Amino acid sequence: MQTVVNLWPLLGVAVIVAGFALRASPVLVVIAACAVTGLAAAMPVEHILASLGTAFVKTRNLPMILLLPLAAIGLLERYGLKEHAQRSIARIAAATCGRLLIVYLALRELSAAAGLTSLGGQASMVRPLIAPMAEGVAVARHPGLSDRLRQRIRAMAAATDNVGLFFGEDVFVAFGAIVLMQTILRGEGLEVDPLHIAMWGIPTAVCAFLIHGWRLHRLDGQIAREAAGQDAAAAAPDRPGAEGGAA
Repeated sequence: MQTVVNLWPLLGVAVIVAGFALRASPVLVVIAACAVTGLAAAMPVEHILASLGTAFVKTRNLPMILLLPLAAIGLLERYGLKEHAQRSIARIAAATCGRLLIVYLALRELSAAAGLTSLGGQASMVRPLIAPMAEGVAVARHPGLSDRLRQRIRAMAAATDNVGLFFGEDVFVAFGAIVLMQTILRGEGLEVDPLHIAMWGIPTAVCAFLIHGWRLHRLDGQIAREAAGQDAAAAAPDRPGAEGGAA
């Protein structure tokens, strides 16, 4: 006997896609999607309103959780956090942009593998510390970097955090994706230990570290080549002017 599945509630997904495509207010889009999904599922109006109220009560402290760290980071930047970080890393003779980011990649993967995913992040770590330090050590070694190369350094700092988090958390046995995979496999009649799934994430994490580490190593070479090219262009005399002066 086949069970008929009601697919009409999926219209809420279409409402979300359309709302974000039209750049409508996110709050209105989410409320409209909830209303469409509830009505398509034949839910009473009072149940829809009760669900919205319950969700609001559960997440009403979320803006405060997000705003307080941003305020603290803004205050630290106001008093010279970025400048102090740049001066500190520039004092290390062996430090380069690529080496600094490789060390951060290792720390990010190891901490994420231990379940400590909140130790890094774009807003809390990369923007105020890692990117300025990487840019500062590059400028200390090669003054006069172009704006294009500065933007590339910042982009690689952000990518390093993403790679470390994405592949590191796959090793954590209590990660949501591992639990989801175990649930799906169990539904198909395959009983798999979550620890075994997590262990199979280790080769992927190692490969990700080696590949991205090689990219960061190449970044040092790109910075050195561009700086050498700029120095050569600045040292070369302007030939038309030089010929005219000789004449």
